[in-house]
Amino acid sequence: MGPSAILAGCAAAFLAVAAHAQAPALKRPLAGLSFLIGDWTSGQGKVADTGGTSSGRPQVEPMAGGVVHLISSGRSRFEPAAGGAVLLRRDHTDLFYTSGAPAGGIDQIMMIYPEAGTLHADYSDGAHVIHYVTATVEPGKSVIFTSEAKTGAPTFRLAYALESTGTLTVLFTMAPPGSTEFRPIATGTLEKAALPTTAP
Repeated sequence: MGPSAILAGCAAAFLAVAAHAQAPALKRPLAGLSFLIGDWTSGQGKVADTGGTSSGRPQVEPMAGGVVHLISSGRSRFEPAAGGAVLLRRDHTDLFYTSGAPAGGIDQIMMIYPEAGTLHADYSDGAHVIHYVTATVEPGKSVIFTSEAKTGAPTFRLAYALESTGTLTVLFTMAPPGSTEFRPIATGTLEKAALPTTAP
């Protein structure tokens, strides 16, 4: 690699870090969620219903009972938007067959914003939409989003908790229609990236 290529790479990295550092601060209603801001990569996780695992590096192993034959590797970014009035989450997950062969990927987005005295969040992966209408926040430590309970439809909860400076646990649960008992759908950990990753 020539000197010009090295310099170009260093300049690009510097600009990426500078842009990341200059992101607007979250406005007051969202300030308690500042612990989420940054780039994260998926650590070890477990899909509760199958016993299967997911990790930041593709793993070649079957899911329990052969029910699910895909494993994943992902990255996530939380960043202020709209002048700090919104917290935007963007994810990209690469899927792999248990043979290790690529099986496509999933892009996800979630917009977190204050409305009517509480925090709301709207999630979409292009095929599914979840509207979270309440949030329980422990500033700087954790947040639990809960979707609206509707007759004949499941209710979802999404929880983030900061376990250490660089580790975030994630828990996604669902209560079946007519039930108030939430069952784990997926659990996992995210590790803080030292430098901004490629945008999901």
